Amino acid sequence: MPGPPEPYAELPPADWAPPRRASPGRRAAGTFALLALVLVAGRLWVAPRLQVGALDAWATIFIAICVQALPFLVFGVALSAAITAFVPARVWTRVLPRRPAAAVPVAGALGAVLPGCECASVPVAGGLMARGVAPAAALTFLLAAPAINPIVLVATAIAFPGQPAMVAGRFVASLLVAVLAGWAWLWFGRGRWLRVPRRPEAAAGRRWEAFAEAMRHDLMHAGGFLVVGGAAAATINVVVPREWVTGIAGVPVLSVLTLAVLAVLMSICSEADAFVAASLTAFSPTAKLAFLVVGPMVDLKLIALQTGFFGRSFAIRFIPLTFVLAVTVSIIVGEALT
Repeated sequence: MPGPPEPYAELPPADWAPPRRASPGRRAAGTFALLALVLVAGRLWVAPRLQVGALDAWATIFIAICVQALPFLVFGVALSAAITAFVPARVWTRVLPRRPAAAVPVAGALGAVLPGCECASVPVAGGLMARGVAPAAALTFLLAAPAINPIVLVATAIAFPGQPAMVAGRFVASLLVAVLAGWAWLWFGRGRWLRVPRRPEAAAGRRWEAFAEAMRHDLMHAGGFLVVGGAAAATINVVVPREWVTGIAGVPVLSVLTLAVLAVLMSICSEADAFVAASLTAFSPTAKLAFLVVGPMVDLKLIALQTGFFGRSFAIRFIPLTFVLAVTVSIIVGEALT
């Protein structure tokens, strides 16, 4: 079987090292100063022009998204830093098959054992790439981990009591989408589209220093994109009337697309999205399945995080690919189980 079109070993290194133009402290100070300026401007000029209820709803949704995602983001950043500092690259060559095509489904299966949401999976996937894991396998893990881990499946079973088909459908459809997306990127992706983190293996006596540096970098990097994604999701939740969504629940294909797009816009953590899906009683089980499959793989905060970690060229190709696969597979699996 022929290999990928371009060997990933020849990828140019990503800009992971601390930038020379400004120290991390100055960059953090600038970020917080900009955030403070935006908040002050919003309070003085934007808030008086909005209804109090809408502003309160926006603030509640924004804070809820950030607070809900932050612990998992920190967990993912810490795990990624630990992979970088303490796990030698040779370990991954033993755990995963050498052939990338075979490593993709194995990486998808490994995603079933890591409790965490989509925010955690992005930095972990970056850490895996930095340690020599094939990008296609790391991306498969990125998609599978937040969708089929035990916590998510248990939450789905609780949200849909007496409906084991919904739990099985979510597991099968999500794993299938992750593997198909990984294979698609392996065979059709180009090295220049993906910015792979390059982190040199830490010396034996400097592992904790490397851990702290990697965690500080990823946390500062990912935290800003999480805020951007949370703000966008909160805005969409406030602006889009719910009547527009429920009014098309009776149209089969359109209802599936509606809940798929709604999953992207609402950006709910994968541990909680099943309860939201269960509350959408006007929609079919297939449409609800699409909501559960798309959400952990494509949402606004994930789009922001993936763009920040892997580059815009990657995001504009991989995100539409994932969305199309998630919707298509959800329809096929949903119809087969109902």
